[in-house]
Amino acid sequence: MSFAVGVDAGGTSTRAALVDATGAVLGTGRGEGANPNAHAPEVAAGRIADAITAALGDRDPGGVRACVVGMAGVSKLSDPDVAAVFDAAWARIGLPGVVRTVTDAEVAYASATSAPDGTVLVAGTGSIAGRIRKRRLAGTTGGYGWLLGDEGSAFWLGREAVRSTLEALGRGLPLDGLPSAVLAAALGPSGLDVRTDAGRLAASRALITAANAEAPVRLARFAPLVSAAHDAGEPAALEIVARAAGHLVGNALAAREPGESTPVVLVGSVLTGDSPVGALVRRRLADLEVLTSSDGVLGAAWLAAVAAFGEGTPRPRPERD
Repeated sequence: MSFAVGVDAGGTSTRAALVDATGAVLGTGRGEGANPNAHAPEVAAGRIADAITAALGDRDPGGVRACVVGMAGVSKLSDPDVAAVFDAAWARIGLPGVVRTVTDAEVAYASATSAPDGTVLVAGTGSIAGRIRKRRLAGTTGGYGWLLGDEGSAFWLGREAVRSTLEALGRGLPLDGLPSAVLAAALGPSGLDVRTDAGRLAASRALITAANAEAPVRLARFAPLVSAAHDAGEPAALEIVARAAGHLVGNALAAREPGESTPVVLVGSVLTGDSPVGALVRRRLADLEVLTSSDGVLGAAWLAAVAAFGEGTPRPRPERD
């Protein structure tokens, strides 16, 4: 019997799924994060290999006709030494020359649609828009990291929340709502009396110090405060959300050709669920087919199944309980 394997390897978790030509999920495997930018290559490769082995169970690895690994940090494999570590891991589990590594954006796109061409818009901690051609990432807009970009991401929203709070402190504006929530989250019960100019100055300095004392991406923890303030109708939060949606929509459209009518797939916490940014992005893209990424591991499994069994292969179905 022949199989295909899909893997979704992120920064915090790794999942593998074994499928057959009918789209049935025959086995799954799980592990910790396997982003080679966040973990040593040997650790990342080992976790992916272990997840694949778990999904295979007692089946012969020789039956695997294709394996697609969607990986956060896949660019790390452009280093020959890192690529060699992963190749050795594939050989160890009996899959030499079978595994294809792709970006996590590609498997996210494939999880939502069978269309070979389209756009994937990602906004989680960071943000990026990708042009998909023949189910592969053909180009990107944005995604330059926290220092150079990531507009509209959770990091960006959190940073804007802190900036808005600092402006309110410096300009003598009311501190109810978003500024108060940011100060409480960043400083806790500091005891600073912000009713006076001296207290506002002290709070401003303390907030700047607290924000700079942590890794920049930790600013993403303030993003939910923006959503809550937006839902309460606060003007500052409404403006931040509108700008975030504008950046994301702009990047998505920039990744597309004029007049393109292919799907747009949304991925990430800022764009899914009850996120106000996601809702506004959907409204601004209402003339297009806008989809939401479902399960990256099933997207990876379907890409592998297409490679193994052909274009007409059914999309994988989740295991039944």
